[in-house]
Amino acid sequence: MTDILGYVAGFLVTFALVPQIIRVYKLKSAREISVLFNASMFVGVACWLVYGIILQLLPMIVWNSIGLCFISLLLLAKLKYGK
Repeated sequence: MTDILGYVAGFLVTFALVPQIIRVYKLKSAREISVLFNASMFVGVACWLVYGIILQLLPMIVWNSIGLCFISLLLLAKLKYGK
């Protein structure tokens, strides 16, 4: 039951980024995206991923890996469309 809660929570938090990613790439504008926020989120999620790996917590590993990919997409969009 604990893992199910972890998977549900991870899904909801991770996929909360999807509407922002879609919006940025659709509008080709990332002026409103904060580099500092996304960079700190990247570092934080990377730390959670390492924590999950150390403790062998599969839900944390899965969702934080996906989260890093999503945050990377936002950072790349900021570099490409942030002007």
